[in-house]
Amino acid sequence: MQLFLIRHPRPLHGAGLCYGQLDLAAEDPAPIARRLRPLLPADARLCASPLLRCRRLAEALHAQPQFDQRLMEINFGEWEGQAWDAVERRLLDLWAADPLRFTPPGGESAACLQARAVAAVAEMRAAESIVVSHAGVIRALLGHYLGLAIDEWSVLPIDFGSLSLLDIDPARQTGVLRYLNR
Repeated sequence: MQLFLIRHPRPLHGAGLCYGQLDLAAEDPAPIARRLRPLLPADARLCASPLLRCRRLAEALHAQPQFDQRLMEINFGEWEGQAWDAVERRLLDLWAADPLRFTPPGGESAACLQARAVAAVAEMRAAESIVVSHAGVIRALLGHYLGLAIDEWSVLPIDFGSLSLLDIDPARQTGVLRYLNR
């Protein structure tokens, strides 16, 4: 299976903000769609996060996109909408000590994010599938299929509006990264 992973356009008001699942508007998706469309298989299924920043790009790329809540960004719970520098330092230190299992108050852990994203992809049976999602989801998927530890996958650079291609062997739950941030 070829999995084309696309990150949404840059949010309009997200700089310095913990936004996770907040439904923020983003830059115009049309230029990104024009750039990426020739790189994507024309008849592939496209599934996206339902958040506006992904939804608008998915609709610009595909006539009939599907939406799956499991492809939404990590839920930061009570932290969402706060400036990162306003989050209690003690909690950030706890997160840094256990980035896979730490759960922000009212939110979810990176392990939960990874499990739901992998479950969504596992249901995609097409030889070629396109996912329009968020950096956290893309990193979690790459981490799972490439067998990376969280300290490796959580820092992968995933650019706004970028395309990464992953070849997946569904039976073995392994993958080969063809390119990142095209």
